Amino acid sequence: MKKIVVLVSGGGTNLQALIDAQKNGQIINGKITCVISSKPDVYALTRAEQNQIPTRVLNRKDYPDIASYSKAMLTALQQEQADLVVYAGFMTILDETVCHAYPNQMINVHPALIPSFCGKGFYGLHVHEAALKKGVKLSGATVHFVTEVCDGGPIILQQAVEVQNKDTPEILQKRIMEQAEWKILPKAVSLFCQDKIRVVDGHVIVEE
Repeated sequence: MKKIVVLVSGGGTNLQALIDAQKNGQIINGKITCVISSKPDVYALTRAEQNQIPTRVLNRKDYPDIASYSKAMLTALQQEQADLVVYAGFMTILDETVCHAYPNQMINVHPALIPSFCGKGFYGLHVHEAALKKGVKLSGATVHFVTEVCDGGPIILQQAVEVQNKDTPEILQKRIMEQAEWKILPKAVSLFCQDKIRVVDGHVIVEE
């Protein structure tokens, strides 16, 4: 049984999708063993506590720079004996020491079809604002491995979502969450826990 540590910074809707999937038996050979937040008093911590999942707070504001924060996070992940680290609305970029310690063991969900609308500055509603400004007809979500390049790691799963004429960034964000993020993130976690993901030459091969 693989130990899954989930990193959060806010409300925890993606965390809830993982918790629901775990309860429904959709995450095979894996269990969420800890939730670590970069901020105190966020609702994601409440979601974890309501489901008897241990929590930790590593407040980004308590650390002078990314290097010291990353070092503290790495120590926490090692203490928790994490097999898989999942970014679920985690808004802090860690330095390369963490992803080098967990190569192809850290995954993130991004609310667009990478390589579109990704990289530094593309987070939250900014992603959907950019997509609507460009006039794309399809957007969606991508689950990928985390590397030192922001949103640049190997792609595991993608799900397209139709953009509609009257969409606002908020409406599109909600649709992408419901139709893509909350489905492919638990699926990717389960595939990882079943050892069904291989990375070959920077590309992910999923063994169904």
